[in-house]
Amino acid sequence: MNFAVYSKDGCPYCEKIEQVLKISNLRYVTYKLGQHFDKDAFYGEFGEGSTFPQVVMDGKKLGGCKDTARYLKENSIIS
Repeated sequence: MNFAVYSKDGCPYCEKIEQVLKISNLRYVTYKLGQHFDKDAFYGEFGEGSTFPQVVMDGKKLGGCKDTARYLKENSIIS
């Protein structure tokens, strides 16, 4: 499993989901707003009104911090 975290500086939920992935020894790459993409690209990919972070697993959009944590627990990827 490979994860991509779309985040921005100063986002506590971005930091939290990255910690969850790191502690769980899951492979992830972080993409930062302003460094790897702009807001137009972000909204184009995830939809207007999407919040940070957005997490993608092997091409599947999982959503934000809470949605991602729920998905990981429900699918026994983390405990």
